[in-house]
Amino acid sequence: MRASCVALTAALLLVAYYIYIPLPSTISNPWKLMLLDATFRTAQQLSNWIHFIGLSHHLLALNFIITSFGNKNAWSSTHLKVTDTVFDGVEVRVFEASPKPGETLKRGVIFIHGGGWALASAKIRYYDQLCATMAEELNAVIVSIEYRLVPEVHFPEQVYDVERATKYFLGSDVLEKYSADPQRIAVSGDSAGGNLAAALCQQFNRDESLRNKIKLQALIYPVLQALDFNTPSYQENANVPILPRFVMVKYWLDYFNGNQNFAQAMMVNNHTSLDVAQAASFRARLNWTSLLPPTITKNYKPVTPTVGNPQVTEAIPQLLDPRSAPLIAEEEVLQHLPKTYILTCEFDVLRDDGIMYAKRLERAGVDVTLDHFEDGFHGCMIFTTWPTDFSVGIRTRNSYLKWLNQNL
Repeated sequence: MRASCVALTAALLLVAYYIYIPLPSTISNPWKLMLLDATFRTAQQLSNWIHFIGLSHHLLALNFIITSFGNKNAWSSTHLKVTDTVFDGVEVRVFEASPKPGETLKRGVIFIHGGGWALASAKIRYYDQLCATMAEELNAVIVSIEYRLVPEVHFPEQVYDVERATKYFLGSDVLEKYSADPQRIAVSGDSAGGNLAAALCQQFNRDESLRNKIKLQALIYPVLQALDFNTPSYQENANVPILPRFVMVKYWLDYFNGNQNFAQAMMVNNHTSLDVAQAASFRARLNWTSLLPPTITKNYKPVTPTVGNPQVTEAIPQLLDPRSAPLIAEEEVLQHLPKTYILTCEFDVLRDDGIMYAKRLERAGVDVTLDHFEDGFHGCMIFTTWPTDFSVGIRTRNSYLKWLNQNL
């Protein structure tokens, strides 16, 4: 009996040690976040083991685990019609709110889910619930794009998928089919989806062949650059769940189909050191000492090595492509972007990407709303229902929907 108690105590201590990570006291629901993070880490370790023994690519295994717990079939209710279909070869899930009396046209939102360009789906319950709520609250047509993922495809194929699906939806005959108002269409996305949404708007901004234009873009903790992994938020939140710095660097390398051996060099900015000539022209657009307020920069110092590893950008020139890193686009591209909403979270390595983009857009004359949450963490908006319900998740979702309702 005594031996059993000792064994049980030891097991509980090991579980507590595995789950517990030091978190800021002001982060939303810290113990619940620890449990969520432990679950995700376990899934990652399991997928890495599956990869190691040769059963499947680790990202395919991880995505299988994620989608197995949350895939939701297309459905309809008295207030909403949900359909899985194809727009110009790209799978989409369309949410159509029931028309209100006297209303002929509805608002439209193109939504692009996150997941490091490799995980999640328009069909998992988190995004299904978010898009259903958007459709009902906004009385809108929501097109959630099921773009192809890493490792099936790599950059820029994801960009091409969202461009094709969006261009198809913007066709006058398709907008008419869904009773969507061509003057009230927004593009939105979270995390990697925010990256694709920002890239999409920059591309469409220069496409004179488009008859119907994007009215708004709404970016939720977007990924916007891979040249500086030592902004204040990357330094401050390097180990904060659910997106530590090392994991974000690996997502970038997977997106580019790059050599994972470059990860350590990139984390210390050796890929954009002063001896890397290819990066010189982009440094001013990423100068966070001028783009971030003192409340953010605090006592943090830029990390710009004199000598680094030029082989990284030589092997992965995609790092310097604005389609992958919208933050480094030229001001001439930014000047004509639509009215913009950017949501950022304090405890997120990507926080400063969003804040810097907001400042660059503001300097370019774009109407920008920066919506910052002091207790937020990366990915929080999709966590609004039990058992993964977070108070900041509900507040970020409501604030996002309020802005769309007022501006679209």
